[in-house]
Amino acid sequence: MRVDLFDFDLPAERIALRPASPRDSARMLVIDGDRTDDRIVRDLPDMLRPGDLLVFNDTRVIPAQLEGQRGEARIGATLHKREGPRAWHAFVRNAKRVRDGDRIEFGAGVTAIAVSRGDDGAILLEFEGDEPVELLLERAGRMPLPPYIAGKRAADARDADDYQTMFAAEPGAVAAPTAALHFTPDLMAALDARGIGHVTLTLHVGAGTFLPVKAEDTVDHRMHAEYGRIDAQTADRLNAVRAAGGRVIAVGTTSLRLIESASGEDGQVRAFDGDTAIFITPGYRFRGIDGLMTNFHLPKSTLFMLVSALMGRERMQAAYARAIAGGYRFYSYGDASLLLPG
Repeated sequence: MRVDLFDFDLPAERIALRPASPRDSARMLVIDGDRTDDRIVRDLPDMLRPGDLLVFNDTRVIPAQLEGQRGEARIGATLHKREGPRAWHAFVRNAKRVRDGDRIEFGAGVTAIAVSRGDDGAILLEFEGDEPVELLLERAGRMPLPPYIAGKRAADARDADDYQTMFAAEPGAVAAPTAALHFTPDLMAALDARGIGHVTLTLHVGAGTFLPVKAEDTVDHRMHAEYGRIDAQTADRLNAVRAAGGRVIAVGTTSLRLIESASGEDGQVRAFDGDTAIFITPGYRFRGIDGLMTNFHLPKSTLFMLVSALMGRERMQAAYARAIAGGYRFYSYGDASLLLPG
């Protein structure tokens, strides 16, 4: 499909620079079958049914943005995907000044060697020393805010908490699974009281999620791979819920993409441990999920294509137009939508 079919005009003032406080006070556009309602996230228990199951991504964002030097050249690096105990693929600013074998100094005693350059332009960095890379990043790195926020303000101490979900447990993401930022212990207690369960899986979100689609047609776009894991117990729970008549509701496109990667043609979810580069566009047949809670996405992005595949492109264009006119806040720190195709 033509990428420009997924374009829309978004006023800059609709981009949220801070999350709602408290988190579950964010607005939520609910599209349930043929009905569309304006609610808040705290209403979620009433929007779902007893027996439904929410699926959260428990990845934890690491301070993956680094500033350093190679000689006199200033170098910026955003880690993208782990390749080994000390190696990370990174998108590098001023990459033309970096050659294979060069040492980059990131300050605080943190250095890395540029090993090789991939077809996507990313550079494989091998961190020097014996300390775990996680400790090095805690010293020298900063929280990797999305470019549409970082372009308007610098990351600060608040972002260390704001850009982390309450489920964050497995370090490795360089972007937050932002739909889950709306959840609070009080909201989880209300969901539990309503008989709505939850499970977690892990997908380490890469910086590729922020890359624009440069192709003119979706068939020519290449997705970046991200590592994900669903254990057998979680897969069995997902299958059991649907077998009992409940719905599996993915919280975030990352959870959805991993469930779909682990689902067979028979609709059964199986244990999964590996990379996924699944790209979901209109015409895709969903196999493992029955609904999605997600934030509002960028024009012409792979994520807007995904929600269009779930709900229909024209319907999502109309929903986004309603959200923009109604003052909803967009992107990572913005408001939510609950999409139930029926």
